Amino acid sequence: MMNDLVLDIPSTYLKIEEKTSQVGFSMSSDKFIGSLLKNLSASKPTGNFLEIGTGTGLALAWVVDGMDTNSKIISIDNDPKLLEVAVEAFQGDNRVQLVCADGEQWLEQYNGEKFDLIFADSWPGKYCAVDKTLNLLKPGGFYVIDDMLPQAGWPDGHQQKAEALIDYLENREDLHLTKINCSTGIIIATKI
Repeated sequence: MMNDLVLDIPSTYLKIEEKTSQVGFSMSSDKFIGSLLKNLSASKPTGNFLEIGTGTGLALAWVVDGMDTNSKIISIDNDPKLLEVAVEAFQGDNRVQLVCADGEQWLEQYNGEKFDLIFADSWPGKYCAVDKTLNLLKPGGFYVIDDMLPQAGWPDGHQQKAEALIDYLENREDLHLTKINCSTGIIIATKI
């Protein structure tokens, strides 16, 4: 039973998945992180969410599937070709704001409402501008990152960066941290 495949895949995900393979994007989060994001977003009615690293929108499809009608999400990516797939998929959904920008610059300039959930799926928010990102989290809000277990394609020195990030998060006094040793390695932090 615990080894069952992920169920209840969002219909938007399936549409995006086909386009993702057409544009040759291979760095998407897997369905397990997607399912987790769906559940976390569903736990925050009227939530305000942020995704840093839209890609083609596969993880975004899960977050949106968990959102209620009064929730909203900003999703940022710096690659217009990838973002184009997400724009097409979420066209007409006024809960979704897609932004083509450098994530680190966007984080430094943002001064709006804090977030109930931040999924940092790119360098900004995970390996740079981490303090700014965590300061944008509401008390009780979730900070989620994946790709924290060693992977074959990591460049030299990346393992040390991942370990330093984990150490940094473990030593922050304003977070409760859970490390999940499945999928690509997931960390969920709750702001206290």
